Amino acid sequence: MQHWGDCISYRRFGYQSSGTPGMRSEFTRDYDRIIFLSAFRRLQNKTQVFPLPGNVFVHNRLTHSLEVASVGRSLGSIVGHKLSEIHKNTFTEDHQSFYIYELSGVIASACLAHDLGNPAFGHSGEKAISHYFTSHADSSLNSSTLRAHYTEKEWQDLTSFEGNANALRLLTRQFKGKLEGGQRLMYVTLASILKYPCASDEMDKSYMHRKKYGYFQSDATAFADVIQEFQMMDENGKAYRHPFVYLVEAADDICYRIVDMEDAHRIGILSRAEIENSFLSLIGELNNSTDSVPRTKEVLQKIGDNNEAISYLRAKCINGLVNRAADVFFENMDAILTGTFNSTLVDMVEKSCPYLKTINDISISKIYNHPSVIEVELAGYNVMSEILSVFVTAVLHEERTPLEKKCLQLIPAQYNLSKDDVSPYEKTMGVLDFVSGMTDGYATELYRKMKGIDIPSHK
Repeated sequence: MQHWGDCISYRRFGYQSSGTPGMRSEFTRDYDRIIFLSAFRRLQNKTQVFPLPGNVFVHNRLTHSLEVASVGRSLGSIVGHKLSEIHKNTFTEDHQSFYIYELSGVIASACLAHDLGNPAFGHSGEKAISHYFTSHADSSLNSSTLRAHYTEKEWQDLTSFEGNANALRLLTRQFKGKLEGGQRLMYVTLASILKYPCASDEMDKSYMHRKKYGYFQSDATAFADVIQEFQMMDENGKAYRHPFVYLVEAADDICYRIVDMEDAHRIGILSRAEIENSFLSLIGELNNSTDSVPRTKEVLQKIGDNNEAISYLRAKCINGLVNRAADVFFENMDAILTGTFNSTLVDMVEKSCPYLKTINDISISKIYNHPSVIEVELAGYNVMSEILSVFVTAVLHEERTPLEKKCLQLIPAQYNLSKDDVSPYEKTMGVLDFVSGMTDGYATELYRKMKGIDIPSHK
């Protein structure tokens, strides 16, 4: 990209608008479409970090996504207004209008959608799906092995299942009985969630945007359409990130780095004193002011409720991180525009705010390795593996048993690709569409019924 105007597209994926203006802009429609998606609603029963449900409120994927969208809207507004000011002499009227009025909504929409592809049980759900295929590679199937049913690239998709790629699939794929173009979002919204614009066999941890991958082999055409829309290719023919991705990523990073600490306090893993020390230290670094911490402490002394005190500090930290992330964006705006910025906004903030790393280290040692979190991961591995072992085998068997035929009837028609003219990979992806869409509760209930732990009753 050569100009910030190149970042904008007014086209919708898989659908040509009639062009009839309405009360809502096309970009606002994206936000509303995502809000009403059943896949978005199901996030309310998908684990963020801590087990669900519980007697004490903690964040799930839904509340996390809503908060990321709120932070992303703020980031988009700050960046949009400043870009319009910097380029006021070169922007067209449409460019000015987009950056002042629409960018914040685009970032909020992408933030809402960023976790749509994540399976149940948090990130352990992704690992559980991958583990199933690696651990069953040599299992006998159709006078061969499970591994033998896929190409090298297809196998790479399955053994490194990625929620980011699954989000693009969910938003763009025409499932059976559904309209063409998937959810028919604006190209710019889709581009803003392409955090890792590469295939599973192109991952390279030396590049931030290729640390993971962003599309499955079956969705390569949709990915290519989005990349082509913005000409996001370097001189070597490799795709790079759309500049707006950095804002979506920063909103996500800010929320989980700060809010996970707040949740840990609510369920008693971290004390108020521990949180206060961490957040006050960060606030001091973020503000570069000698009086910011004393003023914050003065307010804290007036708050007797522990949860309210932590909420106040959380808000102060997020506000400071949003402003610093915006500063980093503009300090690196040329590299971000051309796709050569090989870092994240929050990682760059961390260089001048070392206590942000300390907070991350605390989260890793005391939160992400807490027994309750590990228990969810273990449960996820067992539940997902058992479900996949039943459905993957059933969908791939050339001569299905009566029981396997019954099992496939549990898969909704839009995902059931058990016909003979469908490749093993596509059949398997249909199973993964079904399984990855399950909530924690549904997956657990299905597992218990399949194992005979619970006997289904007539409802």
